[in-house]
Amino acid sequence: DGETVSGERLVYLMLHKPAGLVSATEDPRQPTVLELLPQHLRRVGLFPAGRLDKDTEGLLLITDDGALSHALMSPTRHVSKVYEAEIDGELVPDAAERFASGLTLRDGTECRPATLEQLPDGRVRVTLHEGKYHQVKRMIAACGATVTYLKRVQLGNVRLDERLAPGEFRELAAEELASLRPPDA
Repeated sequence: DGETVSGERLVYLMLHKPAGLVSATEDPRQPTVLELLPQHLRRVGLFPAGRLDKDTEGLLLITDDGALSHALMSPTRHVSKVYEAEIDGELVPDAAERFASGLTLRDGTECRPATLEQLPDGRVRVTLHEGKYHQVKRMIAACGATVTYLKRVQLGNVRLDERLAPGEFRELAAEELASLRPPDA
């Protein structure tokens, strides 16, 4: 009928975001995660689905599928985000219970219940079901310690591919993508 139809498929990339880059499509002052992609992938419409702080590394989904991005980041879906952190200082003895019941931060921000696990090497694993500003760092601080290193290792059922060095990416496997899609999609 005289309309142009695009035959391009949607793009889904798993990026191991290194620290020091902004999770944005463009920034006039700082390098962005899209600058890690080859020129042919830096096309209009590709964007990070969600955010990681500039100094945080780990799993970041890069896509041009707005519906999937919205579904993953929607607070009503409660998609889990798993982080591993190195901390300085001692957590209060009841830190895991505080996380489990939902913390109220010093500024009054209320956080949904989360999971805090002590790892054998002194690190901690935090599982969130929301994504507030510097949330892991602020929740750890509310329990007496400071985050010195933070890495997102999982989004929903998709784990960061350990073969990817910081700055490297690969396409999501079909089963990874299927596990991220909402049940009604």
